[in-house]
Amino acid sequence: MLFNSYEFILAFLPAAIAGFLLFGMTSRTLALAWLIVASIFFYAWWRPFNLLIIGPSVIVNFIFARILLRLARDESQPRLRAFVLALGILFNVALLSYFKYANFAVTIASDLTGGNFVLEQIILPLGISFITFQKIAFLVDVAGRRVETFTTRDFLLFVLFFPQLIAGPIVHFREIVPQFHQATCRFNAEMFAAALTLFCFGLFKKVVLADGVAQYVSPVFAFAAAGEPVTLVQAWLAAVGFTLQIYFDFSGYTDMACGAALFFGIRLPLNFDSPLKASSIIDFWLRWHVTLTRFLTAYIYNPIALALSRRRAARGQSMLSGRGSTVSAFFHVLAGPILVTMLVSGAWHGAGYTFILWGLLHGFYLIVNHLWRQYGPRSADGKGAGAHFASLTGFALTFLLVVCGMVLFRAADLASAVNVMKGLVGLHGVGLPSRLAEILRMPSLAPMMQLDGEVHMRTFAIAAAYVVGLLVIALFLPNSLQVISKYEPALRIPKRPPKLAGVGPPIYWRPTLPWMVLIAVLAALAMMQLTGKSEFLYWQF
Repeated sequence: MLFNSYEFILAFLPAAIAGFLLFGMTSRTLALAWLIVASIFFYAWWRPFNLLIIGPSVIVNFIFARILLRLARDESQPRLRAFVLALGILFNVALLSYFKYANFAVTIASDLTGGNFVLEQIILPLGISFITFQKIAFLVDVAGRRVETFTTRDFLLFVLFFPQLIAGPIVHFREIVPQFHQATCRFNAEMFAAALTLFCFGLFKKVVLADGVAQYVSPVFAFAAAGEPVTLVQAWLAAVGFTLQIYFDFSGYTDMACGAALFFGIRLPLNFDSPLKASSIIDFWLRWHVTLTRFLTAYIYNPIALALSRRRAARGQSMLSGRGSTVSAFFHVLAGPILVTMLVSGAWHGAGYTFILWGLLHGFYLIVNHLWRQYGPRSADGKGAGAHFASLTGFALTFLLVVCGMVLFRAADLASAVNVMKGLVGLHGVGLPSRLAEILRMPSLAPMMQLDGEVHMRTFAIAAAYVVGLLVIALFLPNSLQVISKYEPALRIPKRPPKLAGVGPPIYWRPTLPWMVLIAVLAALAMMQLTGKSEFLYWQF
């Protein structure tokens, strides 16, 4: 069931909230039980068969967690605890690998051997990547004694709570389950208004902004996939347009997920924090998919880096120690683990060569960024015109690198990605609509083609206006969570005042008539656009 669908907005969500509040008048136990049942129904709505896959996985992980909880209390068997934890992680990775990577493995085998191996199409269960990472984190936390006790109800709420079930955020047990224990299960007018506002913000971002620009982005990538040469203007409109599409798509999903959870008095962790405003790739990954970055850092990067550091220490080799670090220590302890971590990130996002290369590309970006921080020049005080110029330069370079990387993320295959990238550097010509080229008296700059003929001037103008408009919104307006931050709609919201372009008085949401009118208009515009099925891009991962 999609968040941006009539059945969710007009039927499921109101019913889930009503049942929660009605049962809450009697007992929290009944209200939370209702929430579990509603979440199972939500997951099964699209394809009930998914329950036959995820259900046994949930049960097996519960058993592993119970065993680990008992072993964690008995410190005399650390090896057995480590063995059980390894088995639990292996089970989850194997399940994910079969459903998500089996066909990709067959493709690799065919490419390497020249054979033509075929595997029947495997249906990917909804949200399996997010669910798998969340369960792995839970098992590790139980084994590490960061979760000291849990009930069956706690575990089911943690795993199945529908606002974060399909596409995150990837939550930790200890940051969400205590909230269920403390939930009043009562109606709170101001909290309800904040939740509704955040949900409507997200719906507008997804349906009007993200889906609006998608209709101008998709034809260019289809053109590239067909082997037709993509021109300079087309390539940049498509690359920047897709960057903005996935930006508002994921930002919209995050707002809707946080808003839906807030209806039940639950605050999900911050997962999206205006990443296109980042002034470095490191900063970008601290803002984009925050909980995924947190997971990858804690459960992949840190263990690898720690193991390598211990090995170097045992051998008496130099360690990573700020600007005085040797190049050998930098590449062994920092660069290597980063590359492995981002390779995992790329593979997690999708089973294909383009996703693998996208992950490795961002790994390279991060390594260069750390190299600059480690060994590059520094201003005396980090202030003044020089620091401001460095910040603007960092922002521009980061934006450019992210946009170029998004071509790999969006392209259907490597050939079409290379096609678009050639267009980005002008190898296929400039390519303007003929009418615009005539106006500019530069006929050599035309034509701009698409699969069904030449692009009309009007289509080009609308596409360009969409891209420019979305850039202005993304770069100069405060984000939704900042605007509603006085009501704490999510955990760990940065303390940055919501100002236009960083200047002027802060713009905070209040439950007032002007805000009500604005949100009603945004909601109405979004509801009028709900004419078809448009999945959130991250639901495929």
